[in-house]
Amino acid sequence: MKALRPTRLPILRHLLRPLLDPHRRYLYARYIHAGRVAVGLLASILLTTGLNLPHGEWASVTLLIVIGGLQHQGNIGRKSLERAYGTLIGAALGLILVLQQQWLHQQWLTYVAMSTVCGFFAYHAIGKGGYIALLSAITVFIVAGHGDNPVSDGLWRTVDILIGIVLALAFSFAIPLYAVYSWRFSLAKGLRGCAKAYGRILNGHSVTDDEYLKLAAQLNGIMVQLRSLMPSVSKEVRIPLTELEVIQGQFRLCLSTLELLSNLRPRDHGDWHAWLHPEHRQINRQLIAMARALETGATDRLARRVERGAEIEHAVVPASQDAQGFRLLTLQLATTLEGLRQRLDKTAKRWNI
Repeated sequence: MKALRPTRLPILRHLLRPLLDPHRRYLYARYIHAGRVAVGLLASILLTTGLNLPHGEWASVTLLIVIGGLQHQGNIGRKSLERAYGTLIGAALGLILVLQQQWLHQQWLTYVAMSTVCGFFAYHAIGKGGYIALLSAITVFIVAGHGDNPVSDGLWRTVDILIGIVLALAFSFAIPLYAVYSWRFSLAKGLRGCAKAYGRILNGHSVTDDEYLKLAAQLNGIMVQLRSLMPSVSKEVRIPLTELEVIQGQFRLCLSTLELLSNLRPRDHGDWHAWLHPEHRQINRQLIAMARALETGATDRLARRVERGAEIEHAVVPASQDAQGFRLLTLQLATTLEGLRQRLDKTAKRWNI
């Protein structure tokens, strides 16, 4: 038995690697999410069926509502809480409507009351807390029907919905998918894309061909994606939103500077690569080092300040306006990337999970 352990452990570690490694978990996020939802639904069906709970399908419906369309942990917790609030508010009002229907037996009054209540929720569904208001209105009908549901049915449906919320939360913590994974690996992809775009500019490739335009569109898409992830990232790893805003701003400034560089690239100097080589080497090193740190979690790369050599500051540059402007923008890009490196280094203990 002892002789088999050395061979079994590496095999087990290799099989679990896609689930334990952050980068692989990011790459296989859709498969993990699909498997988690499927297993959660199976557990919901078996639990409600095994306990013979009336209307047990509402537990499964709730689980799908809470985590079916949400991968990231930062969203799941908030949606679960909002779903719980909406359920409790809607269930309480639904039970009140059922009780008044059984007491007064005035069907028209029930219809008017339900319509008024849902109109109130619709008013609040536009704006902050809209999800809670919408779910409250939906739960009123789930619990009360058109006012003719028995009180017992309303109570059981409320219990089933709460069971679905608990199961959704439980399965969300099984192989959790964090928004910070998508944020850091998307940013790494964006930084590599910036290095590629800068290399194309320096090597004289056309900045109007399809490949460059496709790369530029991809970088803009990454910037938009990073923006949408920021609130969830802030909640998951407790990085202040203002800090993420600064990082986002520096990445956006990097993209803007690259666009300006592509338009100011000197066209009259055949040897312009020579006087730009030091800047190019430094900027490329900064971009790739930050991308690797984000991908691998080796944050010691971020602690290394990239020193700017004296040859960069005092390089002999052609006197043309394009050449001078290109060089100043290149130095500005290097400064922006140095600021981005410092911000990533400052927050590394938070996002490197």
